[in-house]
Amino acid sequence: MSEPRVRLAGLEDLDTLAPLFNAYRQFYEQPDDLVLARGFLEERLRRGESVLLLAVGPEGRGLGLCQLYPTFCSVQAQPIFSLYDLFVPPEARRLGIGRALLRAAEDLALERGVARLDLTTARSNARAQALYESEGWVLDQVFLAYQRYPGAPRPAPTAALQQA
Repeated sequence: MSEPRVRLAGLEDLDTLAPLFNAYRQFYEQPDDLVLARGFLEERLRRGESVLLLAVGPEGRGLGLCQLYPTFCSVQAQPIFSLYDLFVPPEARRLGIGRALLRAAEDLALERGVARLDLTTARSNARAQALYESEGWVLDQVFLAYQRYPGAPRPAPTAALQQA
């Protein structure tokens, strides 16, 4: 296979992007919902809330996607990208598509004056971790990531926390 072509995606690409994004969500154990996947991407693109990169083969078939969320680093006082979604379907893996998407994301960051790219991945996703590290991504050894779902029950504070 020849080198995949990676380009910025737009609203005109929704029919190609949506099945890839739907499969990505299923990879993370979400239900199959093509309508939801398409609607989510359409809203992000219409509002300018994300940047989508699309890898396409010579016949124009979608081979992978990368979704970047523009945000900021207050400490550096500069814009950054959160690389939140990177997906290559199983039948297109091991062809350099993930690597091409990562490099395109970095090129776009340089072009747009973005200071840093951040990403998180599942601890069990060793294949992705190996790819990131082979491309010079560095595992954060300083910061821990926490999540809180609004409205979720709060545990009772422990005695040590009540005294703090």
